[in-house]
Amino acid sequence: MAPFCGIRKESKDLRRDTERIKRITDTLEQSDIDALVCALPTNVLLISGYWPVIGTSIAVITRSGFVHVLAPDDEAELARGSWADIVETLSMGSLEELTTALDVLRTPLANVVKEIGSRGKIVVGCESGPVVEPASYVGMHLFGAAICELLSEILPPGAIKSADNLLAQLRSVLTASEQHCVREACKSAGTAFLHCGESVRPSLTELDVVTLFQASLGSQERFAGDNARAGGSVFCMSGPNSAEAYAAYQRSRSREIKSGDLVLIHCNSYLNGFWTDITRTFCIGPVDQRKQQLYEAIFAARAAALAAIHPRVTAADVDRAARAALSRAGFEKEFKHGLGHGVGFAAINHNAVPRLHPASEDRIEPGMIFNIEPAVYFDGYGGIRHCDVVLLTDHGPELLTPFQSTLESLTICVEG
Repeated sequence: MAPFCGIRKESKDLRRDTERIKRITDTLEQSDIDALVCALPTNVLLISGYWPVIGTSIAVITRSGFVHVLAPDDEAELARGSWADIVETLSMGSLEELTTALDVLRTPLANVVKEIGSRGKIVVGCESGPVVEPASYVGMHLFGAAICELLSEILPPGAIKSADNLLAQLRSVLTASEQHCVREACKSAGTAFLHCGESVRPSLTELDVVTLFQASLGSQERFAGDNARAGGSVFCMSGPNSAEAYAAYQRSRSREIKSGDLVLIHCNSYLNGFWTDITRTFCIGPVDQRKQQLYEAIFAARAAALAAIHPRVTAADVDRAARAALSRAGFEKEFKHGLGHGVGFAAINHNAVPRLHPASEDRIEPGMIFNIEPAVYFDGYGGIRHCDVVLLTDHGPELLTPFQSTLESLTICVEG
């Protein structure tokens, strides 16, 4: 078995999010779960403040708020920047032996769990899936059910419980520190939209536009600090292609942008594991009457949604307000998806709480960050989506994406 070394921190890290730790421990106190064992990078981030790169890390937190992280040695610098009380770094392989991450983690995880349960019976909560996980790297390792299977080797029957719902609720309300990261990621995207939006022109292809935006997002990582991880994904869909943007995934192609096109640009920027979900649709050239009506309907729906947001409102009511505005304009059938979903720990996850959907039973609480994305799509013609990121505070909604929210700011004039 590959060796590992334990590093007990001498003091709490200055980055320790005491608000997050308290929320987790309070939730555990109210449940029948004594400790959480998580391997998904999003949940490791939630528990420890460390966002794994590859996905071979595990974080454990007890009811007392004690955090133990197991991480590969090539992520040691990132893991040691967490607020974990103990970080153990492990060698994930060598030329002398061929091992899997599970092989390497089996013994140290067993030791951690046995230490927690040394004073009596315990119930451990873990991920059971299915999940939507934002990509932390080009290739990710996901343990899936293997973690539950490993825990079942360590613990007696009945000691393992799915914690998916508990974790989803914990991720739905962000702490002040987490909100700050989303704000900064929104600012990064805003800079890209403001600077690159002016460069969108006929003769550029959708892929050219993506290159411009990606370069802007990448250049801003240097402002985030030496150990920060920042960037994002961008998609551009123009003309009739933009009518397909309601699908489960976005797609940029080599289509050349033309005068008169609608150009829909979608961006998921991130900072240290916290994500945004933003879309702007530019109009190339003069705005004709049809486009004028479409944009007016979108902005009316946006205004109605923002006016409906307040603490404890149902997510379905906010969706209903936006949908009613589009219906009054005659575009109810062209709004083909829910109004939004949770953002922050999630990038594009339509099941992230709060789910702003006609059938949702979620209520919107202060500290929740979500998107609102009223849209219309016409096959063969084009689509317009305006997607903002919103934080609900005790006093009402705070718009984290206050840029390019008028038709004038989204209209790109072209010569001739």
